[in-house]
Amino acid sequence: MLVVVRRPRTEFSLNGDVPRKLIQSLVSEYGPDNVKVEEDDMMNVEEMDWYKEEASKDTPGRALRFYRKLAGMTQPELAQKLGTTKQFVSNLENGIKPISRLMAKKLSETFNVPAARFI
Repeated sequence: MLVVVRRPRTEFSLNGDVPRKLIQSLVSEYGPDNVKVEEDDMMNVEEMDWYKEEASKDTPGRALRFYRKLAGMTQPELAQKLGTTKQFVSNLENGIKPISRLMAKKLSETFNVPAARFI
């Protein structure tokens, strides 16, 4: 959302999620002719075809690899944190071994994300 306020010698704009109360206050202070509100014409990404296609490819192993790399960790480093081996982590990431509920809980705590992300 973009809110632009124009008055002689005064002009400012606000971008982002502007609270309705603030917009109402600006309209009250500067008048409706001097406050312009532009709503974003954005589409929900989850409704886009390319997102649906990519989401269908998403697996628990890919999520694990994503969060591991996001944390800047190597497979051996993650294995050490989890008390397992690098090969086991590799097998989880490549879908060779399924991620158990217990392992999902450990991963959830390690990366501070919901456990459901790994199941």
